[in-house]
Amino acid sequence: MQPFDLELNNSNYAVFPEGNEIYTIYKDGKEYVQIQKDEGEQWIKFDAETGTPVFEQDEEVNALGRLIVAYKEEPEEDEDNEEEV
Repeated sequence: MQPFDLELNNSNYAVFPEGNEIYTIYKDGKEYVQIQKDEGEQWIKFDAETGTPVFEQDEEVNALGRLIVAYKEEPEEDEDNEEEV
């Protein structure tokens, strides 16, 4: 999956998929947070310095996660109409 952009609360986010449902998020052009899908609608962010998961509720992270899921569910528009294998 290629990087993509999202907008939330008038802020621009660039989302870089890292694999295993992990995403590095850039906010307004600066590296912001790394998140991973947990169970259900919950998303976990990682501590920027240690890289360890932070298991506290973060509504912004969960909102970004919901946007990522919605983005992934949209059919990709490909100008050449080629399917990825």
